Amino acid sequence: MRISDDRYQRDRQRIEIAVQFIEHEARTRTIRQWTGLTDDRIRKLYRSYLREHQGRLVPRHRGKSPQQVAHFVRTARLRHESALFASICLMTGVIAEAAPSAVGNSGRLIQNMQRAQLLCRAYDSYRGLIPRPLLSFEHAEFLVRTLQRGEELRLTRCGGCGAVLVADRLALRTPHCYGCVS
Repeated sequence: MRISDDRYQRDRQRIEIAVQFIEHEARTRTIRQWTGLTDDRIRKLYRSYLREHQGRLVPRHRGKSPQQVAHFVRTARLRHESALFASICLMTGVIAEAAPSAVGNSGRLIQNMQRAQLLCRAYDSYRGLIPRPLLSFEHAEFLVRTLQRGEELRLTRCGGCGAVLVADRLALRTPHCYGCVS
């Protein structure tokens, strides 16, 4: 048996993605949802490989993952960063744009290995653009799931410039980006 055999490829990919999620400080439940690994296997990966990563202790967050969608529209900076991350997700394919005229329908999100890798890349790009980001990886993952469901938040376009925005699904006014408001 060789480790490069096709039957092992999927397991190796799941472990690699779990390691990336752990590096981004994701909770065990989030890692389990995206990779299908057991809680015990995720904890063992952390203890074996990632307790200290690149000279720093990688924290493990406990408790529930973020669950309040109001977080993304609470302040102007959070609205801006949420829209930026959503735009990156559209460009990388984490969120599929159904049609140019219907940005609110963000398509179906199939949680698989390819999308998990794209999510990690999108979050890395977001962190590269924002010096001190307000969105943790858990918040970013929750934003992707929330936009995919489309029940409380939706993707829309700025009424002034057409930029992608994250907006409340029940908002009556056409939203505008920070640049068009000021």
